[in-house]
Amino acid sequence: MNVRYFAAARAAAGVDEELFALPPGATVADLLEAVLAVDRAEPPAGTPPLPRILSRSSFLLNEVAVRDRTTVLKPGDVVDVLPPFAGG
Repeated sequence: MNVRYFAAARAAAGVDEELFALPPGATVADLLEAVLAVDRAEPPAGTPPLPRILSRSSFLLNEVAVRDRTTVLKPGDVVDVLPPFAGG
């Protein structure tokens, strides 16, 4: 699965995107656990840590909003992490 990070999530993760190999039947929640298991450098000053960002983020699965973290993923899926945005 490919995870793409946007805005503050990108800053906290330290990368634009990452690939994860999860077993068949893995869910969005399993993927998020894998994301949090990665050893990362401290985010830049003023950027919240990635666990806090993920707890407040919304997610797209193959460009479609997904709210149910028990949704099963398939190989080749793309999950976008969209933290809350300010402004309008």
